Amino acid sequence: MSQSNQRIRVLVAKPGLDGHDRGAKVIARALRDAGREVIYTGLRQTPEMIAAAALQEDVDAVGVSILSGAHNTLCPRIVSLLREQGMADTLVVLGGIVPQEDIPKLKEQGVAEIFLPGTSTQDIAEFIRNNVKPRD
Repeated sequence: MSQSNQRIRVLVAKPGLDGHDRGAKVIARALRDAGREVIYTGLRQTPEMIAAAALQEDVDAVGVSILSGAHNTLCPRIVSLLREQGMADTLVVLGGIVPQEDIPKLKEQGVAEIFLPGTSTQDIAEFIRNNVKPRD
């Protein structure tokens, strides 16, 4: 399969104790509708579980959904674990409730983009398509 026809694989993850996954499911469905291959990990995943699933599923991107306020702890840990596993090129995006003042630090720590409530699913799908690094 040529690079232009390669199907982008996205892992959608819900870390931490937050039990609300409607948004993650909406995003997973929208990404599937946009032609992405989506793996949804389900609720209450640890950063270690998410990184292991990303490696096992050989994904191009990890979409993290957090509403609990634990983004400053969980997201940098996920990015770090991915890098430790040799997945430095894996795109990491975050969706959920994130205070504006936390966004610059999250981006410094390796989160490519943060999607706040109200972001269109089309914008999220396009960002992933435009920012996933091509495979060799």
